[in-house]
Parts: sequence; structure tokens; C-alpha cells
Amino acid sequence: MQDFQTQRMVLKNRVRRRGIFLLPNLFTTAALFAGFYAIVQAMNVNFDYAAIAIFVAMVLDGLDGRVARMTHTQSAFGAEYDSLSDMVCFGAAPALVMYEWVLRDLGKLGWIAAFVYVAGAALRLARFNTLLEVADKRWFTGLPSPSAAALVAGFVWIIDDLGYDPEPFRWWAWFATIFAGLTMVSNLKYWSFKTFNLKRSVPFVVVLLVVVVLALVLWQPPIVLFAGFVAYAISGYAVSAWSALKKRRPV
Repeated sequence: MQDFQTQRMVLKNRVRRRGIFLLPNLFTTAALFAGFYAIVQAMNVNFDYAAIAIFVAMVLDGLDGRVARMTHTQSAFGAEYDSLSDMVCFGAAPALVMYEWVLRDLGKLGWIAAFVYVAGAALRLARFNTLLEVADKRWFTGLPSPSAAALVAGFVWIIDDLGYDPEPFRWWAWFATIFAGLTMVSNLKYWSFKTFNLKRSVPFVVVLLVVVVLALVLWQPPIVLFAGFVAYAISGYAVSAWSALKKRRPV
């Protein structure tokens, strides 16, 4: 009788492991919907909604993994689903939004830039998945795809929010798309923020700084968010330049 109960428990555990955890995958599905919504809104010429949807997808994408770790519901299915969702939200959606916004007017150069971005996102995600177990957790290799998406979507959002005609900015948009796509597949190092411990005590000035940043984001979301992600994108080049400079210094 005891052996039968043991076998039954083992079978239940196997079924449970093969199942799909609902909570973290709900966040992934919501992020996927946001990416899909961005594409639909770009096709309907609502570029501000499209750009905002990509930023919403970034927030949801950041939550699904944390929810899975907090609730101990990580799974291979969730990891694969999250990667596929990222390809839509931070690969296809930003490229299509930018193309529909202004790159279409550049003809072949426009869709080539959009494809460079999509290919960069796909290669970046593939490299991330294959090096996940051996990579240094403190750093990302290449610009993360959500940050690259923020550069592209943020550029669209800020110009649309200010009410400017996008035509004079089409070459800047082309450069931003190419820059984001190539930086994703570069070997530049970007701080991952994974070593940032929210449970550790910090000086009062840090809390005050967080309040100021939140106030600025609420005051001018497109400008502040775009500026922040531009600074983050440049930081990889700055870190690499500093490392190269240190190596050249005589000991």
C-alpha cells in the first residue's frame, strides 16, 4: 500500500512539472498582447499609442521573471514562451512601428534598416539563451533587446508627443534603428542591474533621488525615458572605451 502511494505521489509531481504555471505566463501573455497592440496601432497611424504599448511590454516583461522566481514557478516552457514574446515585443514591433512611422518613405533603405533591427534582436535573444548558464550575471553582452526597443519606440514617442513633422527626422530615425540593431549584437558590456539589492539599506539621498526621477518621468515621460535609455545605450561604449584605455596604460 505504501509503495502504491509513493508511486502515486511521484506521478502527481511529474504531472505538475509538466503543467504550465499560470501566474508568470499571464504576465508574458500580457506583454505579448502589448507588442501585438503596438503593431496594430502603428498600422492605424496611432504612433503614440504604439510607442507607449512597447514601454508597457517592457514593464510586463520585467515582471514575469520576477513573479516566477518569487512564486517558485520557473519552467522551461515559461523561458521559451518569454523568449518568443520578446521577439514580438522588442524585435518585430519596434521595427514595424518605426517603418510605418517614417522609414517607409526611404524605400529600400527603410526596410533594410528595419530588417537589420529585427535580425539584431533575433540574434541577441539567441545568444542570450545559449549563454545564459555561463554568462556573468553582472553584465549583458550587447544592448538588451528591451532597451533597444525603448530607443526606437522612444524616438517615435518623443517626436510625436512634441507634435513635430517626422519627415525632417527620417535620417535620424534610420540611424537610431541601425544603431540599436547593431548594438544588440555587439560585444559591449552593459550593467544588468541584477546585483542591485532592494533589501539592502541605502542612504536617504538615494530615496530622494528615486522620488525626483519618478517625478520627472511623470512630468515628461517620453523625454525622460528616451534620455535615460540613450544614456544606457551609450554606457556600453563608455565602459568599453574605459577598459581599452586602462589596458593601454603602463603598469
